[in-house]
Amino acid sequence: MMGTTKTEEFTVKDNKIANYAKALAHPARIAILQLLIKKQACICGDIVEELPLSQSTVSQHLKELKEAGLIKGDIEGVKVCYCIDDKEWEAARSYLNGLFESYSNKTNCC
Repeated sequence: MMGTTKTEEFTVKDNKIANYAKALAHPARIAILQLLIKKQACICGDIVEELPLSQSTVSQHLKELKEAGLIKGDIEGVKVCYCIDDKEWEAARSYLNGLFESYSNKTNCC
């Protein structure tokens, strides 16, 4: 795992890709993203009911997704409502697609 000082040795782009990958690196977070995508709306409180996880576990996963910028949350009364952050989602798509599309095994080296 990279220490915080080591991340400074890499480009902003490299760090963004790593942050997105870290956020996507758990099946519960993928399930949360798929739920938000399926609903196409902000979800307030329904997330826990949809997943086989405790409230505290879901909250931790939401925090990770929010820190990566993939989702955003707005406070409505006593609830926090979450949805996909469109702008950051497009940035993540661009960075990750760029990484995968940059590879071309024309040399058939392995």
